Amino acid sequence: MSQSKTCSAGGLAAAAILLLVSIGIAQPQNLDKVTVAGWSKPISEITNLLAEPDKGFFKAKGIELGYVSGTGGGSAVRNMLTGKADVAFTDPASFYQALDKGEKLVAIYNIYPQNVFNVVSPKSRGITKPSDLKGKKIGVYSLSSGTRQNLQVLLHQVGLTEADVTVQVTGLLNFAPVIQGQVDATAATDTGLFVGKLKGLQEVNVIEVRDHLNVPSDMFVVTEETFKNKKDVLRRFLSAYRDSAAWMIKNPEEAAKIAVKRAINGRDETINLEIIKIRNISAQSPTTQTKGLGHFDIDLLQKGADTFKQLGLIKKPIDIPRVVNSELIP
Repeated sequence: MSQSKTCSAGGLAAAAILLLVSIGIAQPQNLDKVTVAGWSKPISEITNLLAEPDKGFFKAKGIELGYVSGTGGGSAVRNMLTGKADVAFTDPASFYQALDKGEKLVAIYNIYPQNVFNVVSPKSRGITKPSDLKGKKIGVYSLSSGTRQNLQVLLHQVGLTEADVTVQVTGLLNFAPVIQGQVDATAATDTGLFVGKLKGLQEVNVIEVRDHLNVPSDMFVVTEETFKNKKDVLRRFLSAYRDSAAWMIKNPEEAAKIAVKRAINGRDETINLEIIKIRNISAQSPTTQTKGLGHFDIDLLQKGADTFKQLGLIKKPIDIPRVVNSELIP
């Protein structure tokens, strides 16, 4: 090949490389890893997180998303504090109790503003109000779960404690013990109740915790150190999560299809759709409708903290405006 032809070919190759670089193909995108400590295994109600390989909401914001399974909100906080994750997907009760133990935490996003917890029992048991729980055997997902902590709230409303009942760990979304009569009632969630009915739970009485204390069900929580040092990463993480939540609210049918391959309990697309619709409702509130997804009702969270203090579930008062920060919410 002549020198002129060599130069011409070299110029074309260089131009091609420049073109590839300009459209972002030649070099892989550098992503910041953010791992979420969940309260559960990868179940269908968090399909907006599980859909990342399909939708790429987080990658679009420069985030590589990780997920660590848990057995309740308390375990999510522990996994974050021990360095297994950057962000805890946890409930206010676990947040309050961690703060009460001296942990330095900040709540940065209101995932589910509506309280979704309940206590469910067969009508034959005659349990219609919290005081009826005295002397009864009650199932919870785990001892570190929101089901147990919200059960404590109900009991304290009528002057009872866990000493007045028998608490039994039955596992996540497991209504078999109450169906089989091994427990008199079970503390659960709205989606748990839906699944329980599909598995044979007959006519039931449902005590809704929100009728007594409508604090949020779940929030994203980080350590003060993470909040101070990783604001840019967290801001992009929350922006991506907000996009994923908005997508699932707008496209529940698509989310139900993705859950079939991504969620451990997602085999049935029809069931996925109903669970996703239920969870979409809890992701919205009058506050989010005016301020946007993820925003907090500070007064309500303060009422929750004050109630936990009054009921003896925590010992120290909590100043919510000091531990809840909305500045990173898109």
